[in-house]
Amino acid sequence: MAVTRDIAATYRGPRAVMRRLLDMGQREDRALAILMGACILIFVAQWPRLAREAHLTDQELNPLLGGALMAWAFIAPLLFYCLAQISHWIAKVFGGHGSAFGARMALFWALLAASPLVLLHGLVAGFIGPGPGLTLVGVLWLAAFGFFWVQGLREAEWGRA
Repeated sequence: MAVTRDIAATYRGPRAVMRRLLDMGQREDRALAILMGACILIFVAQWPRLAREAHLTDQELNPLLGGALMAWAFIAPLLFYCLAQISHWIAKVFGGHGSAFGARMALFWALLAASPLVLLHGLVAGFIGPGPGLTLVGVLWLAAFGFFWVQGLREAEWGRA
């Protein structure tokens, strides 16, 4: 299934999509591609906010974009790999019997699946700025990401007996 269809399907049934992704086999290149796609989309979502910040504070935009690129394309993926491993260890403590790959896919897919809300958050941050609208979209994004991650991790760690 196309990635966009899988993202839409995740909003209807995250565990079914995670099961389908895990049934495709353990391919680290696929997991890395999903993570990098999510990180690049999050980086792109920062553009409107950074442009607003550069304009309002009379700064140059390019250093702000360079810093965000460094953070999201190089540093964040390493942190997400560590976070996925920690979540796998925690799941093991609570009786999870999945693999570290499944925990990585659960986290990475949750990031990618919640990316439409991240893009909306970036637009609101850039065009409206701080306020209740930005807070609401941020809470929606965090809730969707958390829900997708927990459901994906449940499927990866406890879905199969």
